[in-house]
Amino acid sequence: MKNSKLKRKIAMVARWLHVYLSMASFTIIFFFAVTGLTLNHAEKFGDQLRSTQKKGKINVKWVNNPDKAEIARLEIVEYLRMTNCIKGKLSDLRIDDSQVEVSFRAPGYAADVFINRITGEYDLTISAAGFIEVINDLHKGRDTGTAGSFLIDASAILLTLVSLTGLVLLLFLKRKRLSGLITAAGGTIIAYIVYKIWIA
Repeated sequence: MKNSKLKRKIAMVARWLHVYLSMASFTIIFFFAVTGLTLNHAEKFGDQLRSTQKKGKINVKWVNNPDKAEIARLEIVEYLRMTNCIKGKLSDLRIDDSQVEVSFRAPGYAADVFINRITGEYDLTISAAGFIEVINDLHKGRDTGTAGSFLIDASAILLTLVSLTGLVLLLFLKRKRLSGLITAAGGTIIAYIVYKIWIA
């Protein structure tokens, strides 16, 4: 009797978790499904990359200091952002004897600046992709920072829980348990065969 009550309780919790986790992760599952297709067929869904070039000049005192440690990094980055409406996070800032290189990155977006240390003049190239490339980069976690990495990890955990609670539910459905397990095993075997014959 106790065993029967425990099974019903487990089945009820598994059903509740499966339903609400599925609904909570619906957008995530849909997003990764769609972007899986756009990534796999990039030649069909690829966007035209738009490139913009600009020139400008910053305060030469910020870059003309012989001591590289005294280069005004913060001022340079903030000035470039404000003056050129640059978005994305700072991904790299390099200083050599003749120039300062500053790079900003975001999904589907890149901005690269080359600053002459003697004159303060700079060349800026902004490359911006369309919507499809942006969502493809989001799928891959490219240039998404810590928040993007956290979202991908959370999505993976959610999808794992949805799968496991679905399996637990199946085990409590006597009429469909065997056919469901056979179907799951069949899908796994087919995926393995495709991998071994056409991929590996």
